Amino acid sequence: MEQRLSASLEDYLEAIFHIVAQKHVARAKDIAQRLGVNHSSVTVALRSLANKGLINYAPYEVVTLTREGQLASEDVARRHNTLREFFVKVLSVDPDLADTAACEMEHTLPPDILDPLTDFVDFVERCPQCLNEFRQEQGQKNNE
Repeated sequence: MEQRLSASLEDYLEAIFHIVAQKHVARAKDIAQRLGVNHSSVTVALRSLANKGLINYAPYEVVTLTREGQLASEDVARRHNTLREFFVKVLSVDPDLADTAACEMEHTLPPDILDPLTDFVDFVERCPQCLNEFRQEQGQKNNE
C-alpha cells in the first residue's frame, strides 16, 4: 500500500474486509454497526476510501473493495491477527484484551517488527515445547 491511511480509515477498511468476507458486500449500516459509529461518520470514511481508490462506493449502494483495497485490508487484518495471536498464544493474554491491544497497535507496527513477530508466532506453534519452556521461565521470573 503506497499511501498511508489514518488509523481510523484502516479500521473502516478492516471492517469492510470482514463484512465482505461474510456477506460478499458491505453496506454502510453494517459498517456502522460493526464499528459502533453513526451513519454520517461512515459516509465520510467511505468517501475518503473511495477517493483513494480502495473501495467502490456510491450512496445507498453496496460497498466492495477494489484490488488495491483488498490488498490493503488484508495487510491490516494480517497485522491485527499476528498481534492478537502473539498476545493470546505466546503471552497468554485474555482474548478480549488481546483483541483490543492488537487493534490499537496494528496501525503503527512497522513491517520490520511485524514480520519477525509473525515468524516467531509460527515457530512456537510448530514447537509447543519451546513455548512451554518460555512460559516456565516467565513464571520463574514473575515469582522472583
